[in-house]
Amino acid sequence: MRVDEILKAASVIPVLEVERLADAAPLAAALAAGGLRVVELTLRTACALDAVAAMKKAAPALIVGMGTIRTGDDVERALAAGADFLVSPGASPSLLVSMHAAPALPGVATASEAMTSYEAGYRAMKFFPAEPAGGIAYLKSLAGPLPDILFCPTGGISADKAPDYLALPNVACVGGSWIATRAMIRAGDWAAIEANARRASAMKV
Repeated sequence: MRVDEILKAASVIPVLEVERLADAAPLAAALAAGGLRVVELTLRTACALDAVAAMKKAAPALIVGMGTIRTGDDVERALAAGADFLVSPGASPSLLVSMHAAPALPGVATASEAMTSYEAGYRAMKFFPAEPAGGIAYLKSLAGPLPDILFCPTGGISADKAPDYLALPNVACVGGSWIATRAMIRAGDWAAIEANARRASAMKV
């Protein structure tokens, strides 16, 4: 898939931290049942790579990305595990090159970083950490000088704030951890996760 196809399929992308591999399948099923098509696993746990395959098996239509990509080795491991796309918290020159191996959203927080990623061939980026980095006001200020760059803001965005982000012309989707928090996943609260996913999927504008 291309990045633009992934973004068109997304509304709110849940940012997921899966600590137990056994949780991956029911989590994927709940998110898919709620109408979400795109999810991001974070490469922060020992089972994250194995969870990619488990989620895709449980919900074959789900587009599963791997986040917290920081090195070329991370890129290789994520793709070998079956990740459909890659997301990084930031972007060094070498990582921008490595991430060309797959659809990717490099992380940026400033106009200079966005321009550097654009020069490296990227037209869509993760704006992170969204709220601490200036939030909606900052993204509005980037729309004028950088009208051909799309963002997926992530970091500190709540369910209440997500629609305001999605209304911006340079925002394709948003990332949010509230849909399936670590506590909800640990508790196996799949019904609540499905309900959150359903509300999030309805936010696409």
